[in-house]
Amino acid sequence: MEPTELTPSSIWIVTSAALVLLMTPGLAFFYGGLVKAKSVVSMMMMSFGSIALIGVLWILYGYMMYTGAGGDGGYFDGAAGLIPGFVGNPFAGFGLTAEGIDLIDVAFGATFAIITVALISGAIADRAKFGAWLIFAGIWATLSYFPVAGWVWGGGWIQSWELNGYAVIDLAGGTAVHINAGAAALALALVLGKRVGFQKGIQKPHNVPFVLLGASILWFGWFGFNTGLSGDQEGLGLSFLNTIAAPAAAVLGWLIVEKLKDGKPTSVGAASGAVAGLVAITPSAGNLTPGWALLLGVIAGAVACLAVELKWKLGFDDSLDVVGIHLVAGLIGTIYLGFVATDVGLFFTGDFSQLILQTVSAVAVMVYSFVVAFVVGFVIEKTIGFRVHNEDEIAGIDTVVHGEEGYALAD
Repeated sequence: MEPTELTPSSIWIVTSAALVLLMTPGLAFFYGGLVKAKSVVSMMMMSFGSIALIGVLWILYGYMMYTGAGGDGGYFDGAAGLIPGFVGNPFAGFGLTAEGIDLIDVAFGATFAIITVALISGAIADRAKFGAWLIFAGIWATLSYFPVAGWVWGGGWIQSWELNGYAVIDLAGGTAVHINAGAAALALALVLGKRVGFQKGIQKPHNVPFVLLGASILWFGWFGFNTGLSGDQEGLGLSFLNTIAAPAAAVLGWLIVEKLKDGKPTSVGAASGAVAGLVAITPSAGNLTPGWALLLGVIAGAVACLAVELKWKLGFDDSLDVVGIHLVAGLIGTIYLGFVATDVGLFFTGDFSQLILQTVSAVAVMVYSFVVAFVVGFVIEKTIGFRVHNEDEIAGIDTVVHGEEGYALAD
């Protein structure tokens, strides 16, 4: 076979894949700084475990489930989707053995799968067994992420659904990544129950610089997330600029609400606001003018700041606010497109089609992911056990689960 010449497009996609992979260690720092000092190793290992396990599963069969979701088998001759429109055949070209596979596409998709699973772990911080987490991660990715990614980008029912000539917009994963992970996080938080002593102010972040470092790495990696598949220079510029605009505005939105609500704007709030804005712009970076992106950021930051309080009022222990940031901001960013997406939003056309498409796809992914995560998490908890013993949780689970300490101070 003659070697294919490298193109600027392929080079940028590979670079973007490296940026997206860096997001998961960034998430490890972000989550690791938010937990107590005796749980930081456990928290960060859940992200690194996702890199290892999901990277392997994506190569073995996840990519086949994704690319064959349209029902035509994708790259795999004679391998129609296992359920056309919903999921491809995991055994077609197992381990990437089929010919004609775009390995750059495989690599780029792997990084998305990894970060999506890792996001869920923040909801069960301080109280989950590492082995049980890996079992959950592998099953949930197989039953939820791989199929849903196929729905959205692999020719499945969401990508192929049209209504009056309109189609669902999801550039980089408002549905497949953030709503998917956020709904699963809510389910797991309910399955594992509340931490010992659950109440407002149960703990403060043990390392605020880690939180800020992690948010910064996430923001840096997000440029690969949102621009990796930009088709032309104009689209690349718009997506890149909006990935600056929305999180910047979201930081302001979060801090203003935090100041009014609690009296002080915090650095953790700034970091959380940036992530909320990044989540919100993920599906829409290429379909909003910068002004609308700024407005989206302010809305996402302000609403997410209020949404993280829901766990205290409703009584579910989402340790690191995955629901308030990823599920809520993901819903906002996805549905917002139905109103103001360039040329197709309700405000520009007077047609509700785009809004219906965005809303139905978002709700469908949310419900599906929640059910899958709840059932899988419940079965694990009732069989091998998902949660550590209360005394281990109180003491800090790093030494119990991993035999290590995050900070070994000299005598």
